[in-house]
Amino acid sequence: MLMFLQVARKWPDLARYAAKIEDLDPNYDTKLTYKCNGTCAIVLSLALLEHILSLLSAFAGAMVCFPDMSLYEGFVKHFYPWVFNYLPYSPLLGFMTQFLHFQSTFIWNFSDLFVICMSYYLTSRLEHVNMKLLAAQGKYLPEVFWRTTREEYGRAAQLVRKVDDVISGVVFISFANNLFFICLQLFNTLEHGIKGTSECRNSRNQGSTVFGGYEAAIYFLFSLIYLMARSIAVSLIASQVNAASNTPAPVLYDVPSPVYCVEVQRFLDQVNGDKVALSGLQFFSVTRGLLLTVAGTIVTYELVMFQFNSPQDGATNTTEVH
Repeated sequence: MLMFLQVARKWPDLARYAAKIEDLDPNYDTKLTYKCNGTCAIVLSLALLEHILSLLSAFAGAMVCFPDMSLYEGFVKHFYPWVFNYLPYSPLLGFMTQFLHFQSTFIWNFSDLFVICMSYYLTSRLEHVNMKLLAAQGKYLPEVFWRTTREEYGRAAQLVRKVDDVISGVVFISFANNLFFICLQLFNTLEHGIKGTSECRNSRNQGSTVFGGYEAAIYFLFSLIYLMARSIAVSLIASQVNAASNTPAPVLYDVPSPVYCVEVQRFLDQVNGDKVALSGLQFFSVTRGLLLTVAGTIVTYELVMFQFNSPQDGATNTTEVH
């Protein structure tokens, strides 16, 4: 929330700057709106489905763990123990806790959607320049064409930097959240497995639930797959900004010798010497290689955690045998 408040404070100046760029270099990408709306519809629909599955899992757990309570009271006590272990139950407190949980679920998804939609827009600005360059590849064009195109590319690159200054905190939070929850859920999956039995070990009401006691397993699997797919999508879409900024280089290398000029050389130096990409508070740049780096970090984390936990497991097993 604090990151979005900072974005809101800087947003009017950024919008005015973007409007100035749009006036100088109009971009008629008719697919941009459909891509943003379609992505939002898909992600939020999956987020709603994940939330519904989590509620089903919690209600099923409440039926098993709190059979003597009302269904709603058992649900909130089972789903929000960090609240009701310290505060007395009341329907109003249960509703407020559930409402805040619902909001936080969609805010978490909104940060990823915000990064995706901003990446769509910035990629569209760079692709607008790239289309002009690809249409001119190998042609004999005057120096003025290369100068105006280089200046247009420079304005698009500067817009990326301006946007990054505003949203880099949101990018950092998005990647950090995704990395943390992927590591957490993978570790729980690999260490304990996914079982259909309830943690309360009371099978009296288990068969009467919607999925026969497997609500938690279904929710956990769906949540893990959805989280990994969404994280990969954010990484790949945000990295398109950097990929689009490197497209002009091969075109500039193909400029015929008779029309090769200082503007082409300046354009090449700008493309090769300047890294255009979104970043997470300048700690990392979002490129395609970042996805492999994050995957390696996750694997390393899991191996280290298993290494630290294996002696404890062995000691526990030995004690039980004796």
